[in-house]
Amino acid sequence: MAAVVVKDLRKVFGDVAALDGVSLSVRDGEFLVLLGPSGCGKTTFLRIIAGLERQTSGDVLINDEIVNDITPRARGVAMVFQSYGLYPHLTVANNIAFPLRTQGTTRPEIGRKVEWAAGLLGIDHLLHRRPRQLSGGERQRVALARALVRNPTVFLLDEPLSNLDAKLRASARSELKQFQQKVATTTIYVTHDQVEAMGMGDRIAVIDHGKLRQVGTPSAIYDHPADDFVASFLGTPPMNLVEHSGGLLGFRPEHFLPREMLDGAALSELLFRIDRMEYLGSERILYGALDGFQAKCDVAAKLPAHVPLSGIRAGEWHKFAVREAELRYFDRDGRCTVSPKEQAR
Repeated sequence: MAAVVVKDLRKVFGDVAALDGVSLSVRDGEFLVLLGPSGCGKTTFLRIIAGLERQTSGDVLINDEIVNDITPRARGVAMVFQSYGLYPHLTVANNIAFPLRTQGTTRPEIGRKVEWAAGLLGIDHLLHRRPRQLSGGERQRVALARALVRNPTVFLLDEPLSNLDAKLRASARSELKQFQQKVATTTIYVTHDQVEAMGMGDRIAVIDHGKLRQVGTPSAIYDHPADDFVASFLGTPPMNLVEHSGGLLGFRPEHFLPREMLDGAALSELLFRIDRMEYLGSERILYGALDGFQAKCDVAAKLPAHVPLSGIRAGEWHKFAVREAELRYFDRDGRCTVSPKEQAR
């Protein structure tokens, strides 16, 4: 195992900075998720750590050693790509064994390692099949097994679940997290899916336009976003953002409820016009507008489905509220500062 540290990493393609001064430390044995929209620099970041791409400037350290000039094979990392990269003419066993054969590993040792990796990932019964005979989830496990047999110090996973259907992705998330905990290998996992990031990561690093926006635990990132980008990127629906005192006022839809559902003091009451409703089985989402506030998009409220909506109808104004402790204030540059109440002091 090894810690991974990048210092002031830059990668420029022509006039475009794919990575713009990224500094990040990944702890030994940690599962860190790099989260961001398509084209934000996530895959470039992984490729630089793997040695498949050369940075314009900055340093990459693995286990306290600068690896800028070290070949990909000598870095001790294993990368799993979105497409899995399996050889269609080889059996599962031979796909897993391929990197060992290129390293000159003895045949008995290859057999032992292939059986160990296949057993750990539950694919030992598939060793004589070929990739075309496997499901998407099984191919993903084969790719992981092929990476595992190399005994890497770092796993680099580039959206490995994106080709799976929604139901299979949910089970694969759990399996992949359990697998990483078993082997305790430092892992950097790239995704644009916030559900994957929140459910799998020990910590999340949010990146946008080549810049690192925030690093923290899933709860810290969600509850205390560093800026309006992070606030609007996480959450379904995302955080409500409305104009307020030259900046933005933010609050999560699940904290924005009918006034009668909230007791006690320290509440901010808002008049909410409901334009449409969505029923999603376990919850209802109400969309509309606030009286006296301008919003970048529809304001949303998220209510458990079992809560009766007596008297609440689309096209009408209703009193809603949010606890002041759940309000977030963003300055004119989009940075989260303090609550509006603290701002006024």
